[in-house]
Order: sequence, then structure tokens, then C-alpha cells
Amino acid sequence: MNQEDSNACSVLLIDDEPFAEDIISHGMKGCASYALRYARDPGMAVELAKEIGATVVLVDLRMPEIDGFEVTRRLRADKDTEHIPVILLSSEEDPEIKAKAFALGANDYLVKWPDPRELVARVRYHSDACIARRQRDAAFVSLRLSQEQLAASQSALYQAQKMEAIGQLTGGVAHDFNNVLQIIGGNLQLLKLVGNLNDAGKARVDMALAGVERGARLSSHLLAFARRQPLQAVVINPGHLLREMDDMMRRVLGPRARVVTDISASLGSTLVDPNQLNNVLLNLAINARDAMAGGGTLTIRAANAGPDGVLPTEVPRGHYVLIEVADTGKGMAPEVLERAFEPFFTTKPTGQGTGLGLSMAYGFVKQSGGEIVLRSEPGKGTSVRIYLPRSEAEPQHAEQAPTAPLLGGIETILVVEDEEDVRSTTCGILSALGYKVLEAPDAAKAVEIVERGQHIDLVFTDVIMPGPVSSLQLGEVVRARLPQAQILYTSGYAEGVLAHEGKLEASVNLLQKPYHPDALSARIRHLLRRRAGTPVPTRNDA
Repeated sequence: MNQEDSNACSVLLIDDEPFAEDIISHGMKGCASYALRYARDPGMAVELAKEIGATVVLVDLRMPEIDGFEVTRRLRADKDTEHIPVILLSSEEDPEIKAKAFALGANDYLVKWPDPRELVARVRYHSDACIARRQRDAAFVSLRLSQEQLAASQSALYQAQKMEAIGQLTGGVAHDFNNVLQIIGGNLQLLKLVGNLNDAGKARVDMALAGVERGARLSSHLLAFARRQPLQAVVINPGHLLREMDDMMRRVLGPRARVVTDISASLGSTLVDPNQLNNVLLNLAINARDAMAGGGTLTIRAANAGPDGVLPTEVPRGHYVLIEVADTGKGMAPEVLERAFEPFFTTKPTGQGTGLGLSMAYGFVKQSGGEIVLRSEPGKGTSVRIYLPRSEAEPQHAEQAPTAPLLGGIETILVVEDEEDVRSTTCGILSALGYKVLEAPDAAKAVEIVERGQHIDLVFTDVIMPGPVSSLQLGEVVRARLPQAQILYTSGYAEGVLAHEGKLEASVNLLQKPYHPDALSARIRHLLRRRAGTPVPTRNDA
């Protein structure tokens, strides 16, 4: 709409004499831009004023049944027409009648028939005032909306900053915690291997190791929330994963709960870490079970979403794979919903929950480039919707290293670790498994060993170490000088060194701390077998 259109007069004339239209139309010819609507029936005044967006109403004072006073009263009584200027037209020049008209809300009073110049001037004046008022009201509405949006944005920014600060803190704590767990767990495992323990001693060690594993899971959840969990992402169709999890979900929820699975036949693929996605969905199912107290219905839905479909305001426009886990449980109050993603926040009694399930899901989804939307009402259940970016690539299967404990070997392994206690424990375990072990306190010392021409079959190196040479630079030297040697990285978390946007490249082999000796030996044997594609000698073969 141009400026002229926005300032045009929209005049409604109500008069029981049709010739009034001709007179007013002739008189308004001097008006630059106007539209005139005539009606004989005064009972239609309010409806017509709304229909044409009238900026002025001209109404005859003396009409049968409904007079100009009543028309004015009706216009003022309706919230949509109460501010439209009303000009009464009358043949009576009576102060008492004028006073009554103004008292009822009329804006002006013209004696029939006014000079065209006066008519245009008065209509233009009142119309401009009406348009200005509407523009002012629209501006106030827009300002109020902007203020509400600003308040919502500030709240979201505050929440994001708070979550980021908590994430940095928990990530740093988890990193150091993993090193401590590695020292404790490694020495306990080494004690089992070479300590000649009796049955009672082994039971105590196993109990302590169970505590280490519990701490490792806790640390893993913290890293997932902090978005510092290295992800081995591959393109998958999550429908296959959800179907495989169906039986597990039913076992988790128990016989009293009902599980409904709704997976779209045309479900797209997404780039995601399937193991971490599995963990997230399992945690959401456990939360749902607790919320439903063993009964109710759990709905797992997967479908394509966007960009043309309706997306929540939290989700940017795009192509997504939507995975929803919804329950019919007790739901959350608004104050609980606001803090639901915070780590360690839980409404469960002490000892019945860590408060990390939703925070882990939040961190994993964000790190995977997606969005997570939580909706809940007390007594109406909870819905968790995960939006993962859709991929056009074909689904693939990630290579799975064997997890069963394997035997040691007779190869040479270079262990590079700046934490002396961790390095000592790891070297002790590998030596007990029969390997020839070399060790270096940092990447620079490891490079010196490699460049001396020492035969090395595998380099097992920490990711973050002090000194002028990084673990990545060490990897480059190893690939250049010892092309047959394998490289296995380890870390409390990748911290962006190995991971790009939180995702590991497929060629990177990473064993996260704290690691079990069985997992360490299995990964080493897997890499050494893959090196040449043929069996390699083990300690039992020597």
C-alpha cells in the first residue's frame, strides 16, 4: 500500500433520502483520495463501517425508526467502531440538539447542505485523525509484540548462556574425572592380572571396578551434555534402529505399559552416532517409565519434518528426521520444565535418579546439529521431539570393533601419555598381555623414538598433551615414517582436536577414558589384524 492509499478517506453515508448520496459525492470531488459507501438502512451502520474500514461516518439526524443519535450510540458501543469519527448531518441549527449529539459521542455537526470546501475540510480532518489513531495503535501493538519477542529472546539467551557455562564446567570436570578413573580402574585391573588375589580380594576388586564403571557412565553423560563427547557419526535410517529397540523398550517399561511404534515408511536418513542415539532413546524410555509408574502408553514416532510442514518455533527451517518419544505420565509443572535439561536437576527422590538423562539427550542432539523440543503439562504427559538434519546420502553400517576380551600379542606398542600414573598403569597392563612396550611422556619424545627408526606396530597416544608437538602432528610423523603402524588415540574427551564440530572422522580410532583392559586389548588386536589383513602372532603363538 502506497502513502496515498494509506491516507485515503473511507466515507460511510447513512441517509434515508437517496439524493443525499449525489450531494455528498458531488461535494467530495475536491478531496484528493476518497471512497464513498451509501446505505439507506441505519441498522447496517456498524456492520458496513467494519466492512469498508470507514474512517468517517456521515449520518442523517432525522430518520424513521433509527435516528442519527441511535446510530452514533451503536457505533460507540462496538469496540471495532468506537473510535470512528461521526459527523451528524441535520437541517436544524439548534444548540440543544448539537449538545446532545456531542454528548452521545459525535465528533462534528454539519447543517445541510454544507459548502463543498467545508465538507471536504471537515471530512479530511476527521479521517486523518482516525488514520493517525489507527497507525498509533498498530505501532503500540507492534512495539508490545517486539518487547515480548525481545523478552523471550533475552530469556532464551540467558538460558543458552547458563547451559553453555554449565557445559564448560561439567566438561572440564568430566575430563579430569576420566583420568582419575583411568588410574583407579587401570591399577585395579592390573592387580587382578598380576596380584595373585584370593577370592575375597577379587570380590573386593570387582566391587571397586563396578564403582569405576558407574563413574565412567556418569562422566559419559556429563560429556554428552557438555557437547564434548566425540561422535562416530554415520548415515543411518533411524527407523531400523527404532525397530531393533522395540523389544528392549518393552522390557524396560514392563508388562503394564503399552508401547506404540509409528515409523513412517518414507523416513529419511540422518548423519548421527547410532550408539549414542540408542543411549539417548533408552534414557528417554526410562524417564517415561518412571513418569508413568509402570503403566500408561509410550509412543515412539519417526517421520520426516519440514520445511513446508509446521515446525516448532525453536527449530530453524530445514529438512529433518523427527523422532518423538511421548508418554502419558504425570507430566511436568512449568517451573520443572524450565530446568529439565539442566544436569543433576531431578524431581526424583534421592538415590533414584542422577538427573542426567535429559541433559545428555540435549547435549547429544545439539552436538549432532539438531534440535530437541520438550513439551509437558501436569497430568497430560510429556513429549520429547528430536529433530536431526536429514541426509541425502545412502545409509551405511559403521565398522564395529570386537568387544569380547582377546589375548595379548608380541608386537611393539608405543604408549604416549603425559599423566605419569595413567602411563605407568597402561604400560603395566600391556606388558602383562605380552606386548613389548615403549613409552613417552609427550608427543615430542614420541617423535624422537619414531625418528630413531625403532620398530613400532601401534602407537597408543593421548589426545591432549603439553609440549610443542601435538598428537595430530605425531600422527602425521607416524604415517610418514611408519606407514604400516596403526594409531589409536585416547582421551577424556576430544576437545575439538580430533573432532570437527564434535564429530570424529571415520578414519580416526579413539578409545575413550576410562577404558577397560579388555576393551583396550580388543581394539589393539582389531587394529593390528586390520593392518595387514592377515592373522598376526599372539602371545599364545609365540
